[in-house]
Formats: sequence, C-alpha cells, structure tokens
Amino acid sequence: MFHTRSASSELIRHAGLSYFPLAFIARLPFAMMTVGVLTLVVAERGSVTLGGLNSAAAGIGTALAGPLLGAAADRLGQRRVLVPVGLINAALLAAFILVVQSAAPDLALLAMSVLIGASAPQIAPMSRTRLVAIITRKIRVSERERVLSSTMAYESAADETVFIVGPFLVGILATAIAPWLAIVGAAALTLVFVTRFALHPTGRLQPGTKNSRQQAPARELASAKLLTVVAGALGIGLFFGATLTSLTGFLAADGDGDRAGLLYGVMGIGSAALALGSAAFPARFSFRARWLTFATLMLAAALAYATARDELTIVIALAVLGCGIGPTLVSQYSLAAQLSPAGRSATTMTMLGSAVVVGQAVSSAVTGAVVDSLGATTAMTLPAVTAALIVAAGIAHATSKPKTADRELVPA
Repeated sequence: MFHTRSASSELIRHAGLSYFPLAFIARLPFAMMTVGVLTLVVAERGSVTLGGLNSAAAGIGTALAGPLLGAAADRLGQRRVLVPVGLINAALLAAFILVVQSAAPDLALLAMSVLIGASAPQIAPMSRTRLVAIITRKIRVSERERVLSSTMAYESAADETVFIVGPFLVGILATAIAPWLAIVGAAALTLVFVTRFALHPTGRLQPGTKNSRQQAPARELASAKLLTVVAGALGIGLFFGATLTSLTGFLAADGDGDRAGLLYGVMGIGSAALALGSAAFPARFSFRARWLTFATLMLAAALAYATARDELTIVIALAVLGCGIGPTLVSQYSLAAQLSPAGRSATTMTMLGSAVVVGQAVSSAVTGAVVDSLGATTAMTLPAVTAALIVAAGIAHATSKPKTADRELVPA
C-alpha cells in the first residue's frame, strides 16, 4: 500500500490496526443503498422505471446533503455528525421496506428515497480527512507526499471496490432469501459499523489550523484540469447506473431481476485486483495514460455488453469491464489529489464523490425509462455511451493546459 515500510507502519500505528477494515465495511451501506432500493422497488412494484427513479432520488439526496454534512463535521466534529446521521439513516432504511410493501403512493416512496440518500453517512471523505490529518501531523516531511499519494490511491480503490461489492451483496441476499433483506442488511451495517467508525479514536482528529490560513480561494476549484477529472468521475457514475439498471431490466424480462446485483458483482473481480494493484504500475505509466488506456478498455467491453443476448456473454463483458473501471477511477482520484488547491482537499474529494453519485442517480432514472419504453436491449447500449464520455473526458484532461502553479502529474 505504501512506498516505505517505515511510513506504512507509522501510519497504521497512529490510525490503529482496526481502522482500515472498519472504514471499508462502514462504506458498504452506502453502496448497497441505491442498488437495494432499486431491487426492492422493482420486485415489489414491478416497474423498472419506478425503481430507477427511487435509486436516482436517493443519489440526488446524497449529492445535495453531502457537502452540508461535511461542513457540519468540520464545524462540530465527525462524531457529533456521524452518530445521529447513522441512526436516522438506519431507521429510514428499515421503514422503507414497510412503505414499499404497503399501498403507499409512488410519491411517498420517492420522498423516502430522498431522505435515505440525504442521511447517508459520508464515510469516504471523512476517512480521507482523518488519514490526511494523521499524515500531516505524524509522518516525516520527506515521506509525506509519497504516503499521501499512496493513501489516496488506496482510498480510491476501496471506494471503487465497495461500489462493486455492495451490489454483489445485494444480489446474494435478494437471490438467496428476498429483496427486502438487502435493505435490512444495509440498515444493520449502518447501525453497527458506521457508529463504530464514528466512535473510533481517529474521529477526534481535525484538520490542522495552520493549513486554513493558506487555503486557496474557491475559484481555483474551477480549473480546467480539475473539472475534467470531475467530468470523468461523473462518467463513472453514469456508467454504474446505466449498467446496473439495464442489467436489471434484461434479467427482469425473465423474472430474474433480483439476480442483477449478483451478476453485476462479476465486475468486482478484475476491478478490485487492478485497482489495488495499480500502485505497482511503473511511474512512467502516468495517471493520464492509465485513464485513457483503461477507459478505452471499458469502451470496448461496453460495446460487447451492448450486443450480448445471453448471460454467458454478459458475464464475460462485465468481467472485462471490471478490469477497466478500477484503474480508471483510481487514476481520477489520484489526479484530483494532485490538483487539489491548497486547503481544499476535502472539497475536491467531495466534488468527485458527488459526481459519481449524481451520475449514477441520473443514469439509473434515464436507463429505467428506456427499459420500460424501448426495451432492455436498447438500454444495454447506454453503458457504451457513458464509457465514450469517460474516454472523452480523459482526452480533454490530457489536452487541457495546466496552470503554471500546477504540479507535474506523475505517479508517486
């Protein structure tokens, strides 16, 4: 994970041995939430469009409330925010099952989905904030930049892996027992692990006050280089939503819609391996080159997915897609960490995270409508469109002119 054994052991010692697995598991409910809502609504209400709209509503709620929760954590501390938010979110998830199974109108479902998304604990950016605080205070200056770069790569890989593992768990639970069990599982994980993460000793850490005096103006967040990275993350979110919803529609035609998360999890095999292994890529294989290379692989596999008409071909296409997604997303987060204006790292990471969530939300709704109106086979072409957007954003990033203050974008 890190370039030097001493730096690795020092960071782990200050964070605690339990921190990394705890932070990983605490992210799972977020990844299970939108997929679980989609799966449950499709199973109970029989409409892929309604399922996509509820998934989109949850994502939009998260994107709207996420920055507010982050600002509250900066002001009040993570513990004071995460504990009540986690309890509220777990209660809303449990109540959602009863509302979906009742005769409540569709509008009530959408309202609850927005509230579920808005109360989703922001574990990923808060984890990054804690680790950055440790690195800034405890790691030697000579090793700080390399440890920070490697840590951001690990965090990016963890985020991306969770986005695959979460739907996979939803598929297993929905297939083995019932779709509602995935929501129960997300609520239980939130109640236990988000609360435990909130109360972890690292939750007392706050960003150093010295950096706040050197905080760059907010307008620097609008640099062309950084905005192209945000656009690439938006494309990843669009891809997630289009792939999962079109896959759900394809399987739902044969009454197997609850297996979508299970098949979707096939992407996690290559994705997790290459995302976590991306630190082994040579330094001359720049982040920009990795983005373009693996996004192109995504596009090729998405074209195969678009023409697939049987499960075996779909599974093969999904496996290859996973090999492209992981390194692409890791490269985007690493570039964002390098391009982040001084004192704006949390804001930058929230921008990328929100872009993924918004993209997934919007794409889920659009793809669900296409499934119901034009059929699942037509909807299966949409992941290729989103992959093309990711490639285009990568080209735009590579060709945009950096500011003179920008650091050279070379992997640590």
